[in-house]
Amino acid sequence: MPYPDYAQERLARLAPPGGDPLVLFTTLATDQRLFERFFGGGLLDRGHLTLKQREIVIERITARCGSEYEWGVHVSGFAEKAGLTREQIASTCGGGPEDGCWTEEECCLIRLCDGIDADCTLGDEDWKDGLKFFTPHALFEILMLCGYYRTVSYITNGLGLPLEAWAARFSQYGAAHGGGQ
Repeated sequence: MPYPDYAQERLARLAPPGGDPLVLFTTLATDQRLFERFFGGGLLDRGHLTLKQREIVIERITARCGSEYEWGVHVSGFAEKAGLTREQIASTCGGGPEDGCWTEEECCLIRLCDGIDADCTLGDEDWKDGLKFFTPHALFEILMLCGYYRTVSYITNGLGLPLEAWAARFSQYGAAHGGGQ
């Protein structure tokens, strides 16, 4: 399928091997300004968090937002590479920091995500707890990831994007729907 010139190269580069570009990306490509702004805000590069930490944040936030689309894309595309176990993946969408599959640091990360999602902030105690495991810049990145992927969840849910055929489903991990709460 032909895509606008401004999107061709990026869509081809981001398509799964042997597959079509994600519906989210082709939908955004219908508007050049939105397409460029969306990709200008991405945080999938090497940052202040490990790949595993980043994926825990993304999967937790998208599950809490009920975005099976984005959660499933990340589970299928990154969870194995990040070293997430099946039990940890299930916990992102149907469990919590008290689940026995998490390290102390990961429990803290999930609590931070849940607090940010619930209150749109990190209170003094959250910062103090977070600094036991993360640098101030890493905490800043966690805030940005939570906000960015909440926005992605708004897009995927609000537009009712069809789930990618190859992507994971909440039900595969024992969750009737997302929520991680």
